[in-house]
Amino acid sequence: MIPSVNSSGSRTIGLLSYLYGPGKHEEHTDPHLVTSFDGMSPDPGRDPNATLKDLQQLLDQPVMALARHARPARHVWHTSVRADPKDRTLTDEEWAGIARRIVAATSIDPGEGQPGCRWAAVRHADDHIHIVATLVTEDGHRPDDYRSGTRAQAEARLIEKELGLHQVTPGDGTAAQRPTSAERHKAERQGRERTAREELRETVRRAVSGARCDEEFFDRLAAAGLLIRKRAAPSGDLLGYKVALPDDLNKDDEPVFYPGARLAPDLSLPRIRERWSGEVLDLPPSRQEEVIRTGPGTPAAARRGTASAAWQAVFVVEHGDDADAAAHIAATGEVLDMLAKTSAARTRRELRDAATAFERASRSHVRAVRGHDHALRQAARDLVHGGPALGRGEDGATTAMAIDMLFFLITAAAHWHAKKGHAQQAEAAALAGEHLRSAYQGAAARPLGVLYQRGRRLSRPVLQRQTVLLREALPGLAEQILAEPGWYALAATIAEAEAAGRDPAALLSGAVERRELGTADSVSDVLVWRIRRTADLPADASSLPDNSTAGLQSAPRRTTTKPSAPGRRRGGEETSSKTL
Repeated sequence: MIPSVNSSGSRTIGLLSYLYGPGKHEEHTDPHLVTSFDGMSPDPGRDPNATLKDLQQLLDQPVMALARHARPARHVWHTSVRADPKDRTLTDEEWAGIARRIVAATSIDPGEGQPGCRWAAVRHADDHIHIVATLVTEDGHRPDDYRSGTRAQAEARLIEKELGLHQVTPGDGTAAQRPTSAERHKAERQGRERTAREELRETVRRAVSGARCDEEFFDRLAAAGLLIRKRAAPSGDLLGYKVALPDDLNKDDEPVFYPGARLAPDLSLPRIRERWSGEVLDLPPSRQEEVIRTGPGTPAAARRGTASAAWQAVFVVEHGDDADAAAHIAATGEVLDMLAKTSAARTRRELRDAATAFERASRSHVRAVRGHDHALRQAARDLVHGGPALGRGEDGATTAMAIDMLFFLITAAAHWHAKKGHAQQAEAAALAGEHLRSAYQGAAARPLGVLYQRGRRLSRPVLQRQTVLLREALPGLAEQILAEPGWYALAATIAEAEAAGRDPAALLSGAVERRELGTADSVSDVLVWRIRRTADLPADASSLPDNSTAGLQSAPRRTTTKPSAPGRRRGGEETSSKTL
């Protein structure tokens, strides 16, 4: 349940006319009073003898009783209280009780013998009510409505529990503005899946991802088909911007523009510029040219770079200072946006949903110090310039590799937010992680299936040697890994690394060092991607000759420890259906 306290106004009759009217887009149905300060106020909606003027005069009476010079210039207080879409439809009596609790909690009408303001609660839709009040108490004083929005939210949390409604996670004021009911109804009439505000927010967010200057940012907005208005100072310096969808028009057939700050707090031009101001300057001169340069690249190379950047970022989020962690978490949102934009259809929808969910996790009251997150922002940029990826071959396999690494980065972000008490952000990051799990299933099934079959075809002596190696390198995880269907894919990966001259024991140890594995459904799957990235092995093994590891049957052992009992025969021919 979301109370939304609006700034005060000066015309009671104007607000009542809107509440009892058809709405901007005919969305109001059966407007009527559910309760009021005295329970007997005239209802212009259902009483044919009552008028809006009657209700307005009754509400304004304490204001008009004051001398003209003593009347507040803006005396109209207004809030809407909206139920969650998943909640049941509340009765008028339930809404009346909610209204009385909200005005009491905000000190508009505190009750218990204390003088209150006059107010009325109007319902013109199933899922919400509006409360209008005049800010002069019956004894001629101003009510104590300081921080009324915060107090209304606290009361709403109690109401949710008592009425068995969806319990909203407490926020911290950093969330993007929700679409209004008028915007939602307009989207429904136009057959849009989302409101114009939501479409613009996603488009602007993607345009920012990996951008390095104003010019590049606005070029991306224009390329996306948005209408742009820029606001400049008399000196010509750019101060801000607005954007609109070409086909989102108002009643005068003019485009509806939204300032960046109205889309999300971090999409104002000054906040956007923080992302690239000093990003390169903070680096040593020897690295600046390398970071600025963007070659054509390939989708697969961009995804490998993303996996590496995510791997390093996990450590920063887990062990870095708060400002650096916040910056890396914000940059993670950019990477998710670009991965969704450039991935194949089988994963694109889940990746887009992950990016949309994580958007809420990218902001908090911990101010990000930008610049040290350049590796993630460069990864986002490389994904853009690498172009669209296919869902098969090296493109598809490196997509799975990148998703695997990003899952652990997002999990680290969820833990960081939870420790800071950022409930909404932690919940959003967890939801993004669930979408990544689904995307991973679509991306990883084929490349892991190929590796699984290659592992099944390894000779028994090779598998025995891999088992001994695993038990020596990872004694605490070995038995769990050997019990997973994904063990065969890991065995094939270890064999490839050994054939390439890499030390498999060191690779295994490095793959688990400083990184948690407790959230992984399949530890062996995770180790496959970490080892293939570290050892620079092809993510897609289907292009390798089937005999690429055959010579390992007689390869010298790398361990001097006495072998333990041979690994047991494995049963089951199916690849793991589990994800990260």
